[in-house]
Amino acid sequence: MNHIDLELERLKSKLMDMWDLVEYQLQSGHEAMLKADHELAAKVVKLGRKVNNYDVKIDSMCENLLALYTPVAVDLRLILATLKINANLERIGDTAEGISMFVQQQERPFLPELLEKTNTYAMFTEAIAMFADCRKAYKASNTELARTVIKRDKMLNKIYRKSDDVVAAYLQIYPESIKECLALLSIIKKVERVGDQITNIAEEIIFYRDAKVVKHKSKKKKKANGNDNSENA
Repeated sequence: MNHIDLELERLKSKLMDMWDLVEYQLQSGHEAMLKADHELAAKVVKLGRKVNNYDVKIDSMCENLLALYTPVAVDLRLILATLKINANLERIGDTAEGISMFVQQQERPFLPELLEKTNTYAMFTEAIAMFADCRKAYKASNTELARTVIKRDKMLNKIYRKSDDVVAAYLQIYPESIKECLALLSIIKKVERVGDQITNIAEEIIFYRDAKVVKHKSKKKKKANGNDNSENA
């Protein structure tokens, strides 16, 4: 194995370490939301500094590789994809922190009925599963799995689009729950954003392995069919 290959393996290993940390943040944010666990939520927020350190380190490693080795072909695509994956992982970590901050403001767990009606539990669980599968796709260079992850984001978008109406109907019956409902709507929006960021990562995996750019393809198809709903990519 030559020197650049060794450095690329170091880069991928560092990215996996960051991925594990962000996955822990996401899973713990979910658990903290369900239990209104302020201590766990605070831990998620505190880990943000460590994620930021990984972000800076990985960017620096990529810059050094570009400067020292002038990589081409798949090696270049790996470094470019890593830069974007790194940025999206950092944003997912920020989103998990944001969710945990809302949890810290809650005096009690969210009502199970409200979580069920808004499909928040199913949405959050699916986002975590997508994140885990995206990691598998990266480690195994499995672009087919990456493509399935992209398709699964539709479920999250669908739940998000319906959430305002569902909460509005709930508040007509339980108007005293307005604070709880507003916090939950904010969390739902953040989970929807996680889905977008996971999609971005899956697109970079496909770019790295297959040399194909797939981002914005769904928007182009909708416009061609005259059905552009302006969903987040």
